[in-house]
Amino acid sequence: MITIKNGAVQEEPDMEILDCSGLNCPEPVLRTKAHLEKNLNETFGVLVDNEASRENVLRFSRSRGCEAKVTDSADKNFLIHVTPGGEVLDENFEKDEYLCEVTSGANLVYVIASDSMGRGSDELGWALLQTYVTTIAEISPLPSHILLYNGGVKLASTPGKALESLQLLEKKGVTIWICGTCLEHFRLEKKQQVGGITNMYDIMSTMATAGKVVSPY
Repeated sequence: MITIKNGAVQEEPDMEILDCSGLNCPEPVLRTKAHLEKNLNETFGVLVDNEASRENVLRFSRSRGCEAKVTDSADKNFLIHVTPGGEVLDENFEKDEYLCEVTSGANLVYVIASDSMGRGSDELGWALLQTYVTTIAEISPLPSHILLYNGGVKLASTPGKALESLQLLEKKGVTIWICGTCLEHFRLEKKQQVGGITNMYDIMSTMATAGKVVSPY
C-alpha cells in the first residue's frame, strides 16, 4: 500500500510515483498523460498538493479508462493511484480544460439524485430537470462538481438539453461524476455520454468537503 507519513511518500516496490507537488495546473495532468502514454499497462501514483490538481488528474485518468482514486492524503497532499486498462471514454485532449482557474466555484457542488424535479408528474419533473441542468451553465460561479446518482445518472445517457449542457460544462472544467453502481442498476453502462465513473467514497468525500451543496430537491 502506498502511504503518506509525516509528509513523505512510502512506495510499494516497483511502484513509480510522479511527484507533481508544487506544479500548477495543467502540468500534473500533462505529466500524467505523458507517463500513461508510455506505460499503458503500468499502475502508478501521482502526488499533488492541492485539490484542483487532484480533481484534474482524477478526471483526466478516468476519461482515459483508468481506475483512479485517492489512496492517501495528509494536510494538502494527495496521492492518486492510477490503474490503466479500462475503456477509453474520451480520446480528445485540450490542456486548457485542465486549468485550475476554470473552476471558479471550487467549493460549490451540485447533487442530482433523481430523474424528476419535484413530485406530482414524472413527465413534468423530467422536463423541469432538463431546464434546471441547462441553467447551471448560466449561473456564476460554475460548480467544481456535479454528482449524479440513482435516477440522476439517466441525465448522462439520455439525449436532451441536459446531456448537451453537461457536456458543455465538462468542457468548461466542471467535474461530472456518475455513480457506477447506479449505471449498472439501470443498465446504462454502454449509453453513458459524459462524465466519469465514481464510487460512494468519492461522492461522500466531495460532499463532505464542499463549501456549498445545491440540489433541485
